[in-house]
Amino acid sequence: MTRLALLIGSLVVALALAATALQTPMPRGLDAEATQFSAVRALADVRQIARAPHPVGSAEHGRTQAYLTARMARLGLSPEVQAGPLSPAAIRRLDRWGLDPAAADHQAHNLVGVLPGRDPSLRPTLLMAHYDSVPGSPGAADDAAGVAAALEIVRAIRARGPAQRDLVVLFTDGEELNLDGARVFFGGHPLRDRIGAVINLEARGGGGRAFLFETGVGGADSVARFAHAARQAPGGPSASSLAAFVYGLMPNGTDFTIARDRGLPGLNLAFIGRPDQYHAPTSTPAALEAGSLQHIGGLGLEAVDAWLRGPDLTGDAAQAVYADVLGLALVRHAPAGGWILLGLAAVLGGFAAWVAHRRAGLRLPDVGRGLLDGLWLAASGVVVARGVRALGGPMTSRIESVETYQLLLRRLPWMEAGVVLALLAVCLVLMAGRDRAGRRVTTAILGVLTLASIVLGGFDPVVIGAAAAAIGLSWMIRREPGSVWGGWLGLIALVFVLACAAQAAAPQAALLLVWPVLLAALAASLAATLSAGLIHTRSLAPAAVATALGGGWLAAVGHQVWLGVGMDLPGALALIALLILMLARPLAPRLSLTRPFLIAAAACLVVGCGLSAWARAAEPAAVAAAPPAA
Repeated sequence: MTRLALLIGSLVVALALAATALQTPMPRGLDAEATQFSAVRALADVRQIARAPHPVGSAEHGRTQAYLTARMARLGLSPEVQAGPLSPAAIRRLDRWGLDPAAADHQAHNLVGVLPGRDPSLRPTLLMAHYDSVPGSPGAADDAAGVAAALEIVRAIRARGPAQRDLVVLFTDGEELNLDGARVFFGGHPLRDRIGAVINLEARGGGGRAFLFETGVGGADSVARFAHAARQAPGGPSASSLAAFVYGLMPNGTDFTIARDRGLPGLNLAFIGRPDQYHAPTSTPAALEAGSLQHIGGLGLEAVDAWLRGPDLTGDAAQAVYADVLGLALVRHAPAGGWILLGLAAVLGGFAAWVAHRRAGLRLPDVGRGLLDGLWLAASGVVVARGVRALGGPMTSRIESVETYQLLLRRLPWMEAGVVLALLAVCLVLMAGRDRAGRRVTTAILGVLTLASIVLGGFDPVVIGAAAAAIGLSWMIRREPGSVWGGWLGLIALVFVLACAAQAAAPQAALLLVWPVLLAALAASLAATLSAGLIHTRSLAPAAVATALGGGWLAAVGHQVWLGVGMDLPGALALIALLILMLARPLAPRLSLTRPFLIAAAACLVVGCGLSAWARAAEPAAVAAAPPAA
């Protein structure tokens, strides 16, 4: 029972750490120091900006523009309106929205202000957010929160005293159309060639922690400066080069895209929690999470202050590998540093294997069977995650309207809970002994979920290949690892190989594999040193600690991954499950608990499927109104 207690205890601690790391800071009130960011002060502006939808060309858009011009003037920014032509793509989108481009004179109207610094010869820092919304949504999060945060940042910067360089404040127009405001500013404003760095504030959703998800050129320098600045902000840093890498592969863009393409350094910050509020009528000031506003504003304030009062960046285009650790600190290293960490993992894992061979009779075939266990888990996880996700609604490649996309966003929490439970079921089966689940039963379940994935989600060759691998491994491999060491080191070996491949192809993203495999190898070497038998509590303690700490970090990362790409790539969570199991593998119980584990796995799978399917009832699709009778 010691193993079971350690397993459950370490997973509970991991979930608690992840939940804590995902919390937003407490919003500061009106009594906050003048030099600090206050979400309550900023919310007063959010209520004015987002009192109603304000798309380009609407009367409410004109009112918002006038309000912001007056607010900027009171802050000493001497605002000006910069007008520029709307792009053909923007005009087409206005037509689709049923709005008249002529109402805006076929132009985007940026608001530009300058807070002077002590030395006008230095390159200014640009603080940017967009003030237009989509029709039908007040846009309290996207992007009234960013605009209001920028106004509060300017107030706090003034309270801190004159900075070295100028702060240019840019509230762009037409971001929701085609990033037109940013194109207009960087296409012709007199300040465009003087800008030294850009900090952009965005949102996709109505809550959650603010996240650094993109940098400009000189990423390593920008991240280093952000790491120092974020320590001063309530809530601490949230950032990952993995997110930056994935975002770079996506077709999405923000105003920061225009600045980045001009070769400027800087930071792109956003929060993406509460996805149901994205471009939704419910994105009101009352629904906006004040802690999210506090976090993005606090991070933005400290970042802006660091750039205003620090030296220019060197312009070095070097990249960095970085991620926050449970919101406490930002860990970073050069891309080549991943190879050093992998080398250390190889040494530690090799030492553990040598001790286990000498003292516990570990054999190479046992490690091979453990590696194949990991392959089975990864392949089965992809199939199960895609099948369960498809129960909640169509994949985005099959949707035909914005309304359906927003419907899926509202269903996202249900689908996440379903996929997580289903992946837990796969992990429980492996820990109980997948042969004991029955090859026919396993094949039937994988087959049904593959069919559901194809019928409901569309054909996906990756899922078909994963299903073939999972079913093939279920029938071909008739022996499980004969020792705890074999199962554990086999998973470590598999992840090590994957980490090497990722490090060679994409070092910015490889940290998701490199850091956990190093932690697992360290735990294995400590366990081998303490007691090679992996029986006593002292020898299992390193795995329990690694599961609690590493599992907490991975669970928090997994939630962010789900919010970012889970709707399209739910199988990404199968990798998270593999990594957590790699840490927890030696804590799997003995054969006496096989049956309870299999029963628990069945229950998790059934409940997971039910939760994802229930999303259709919890958030039903709107029924089209019947046409009027002739």
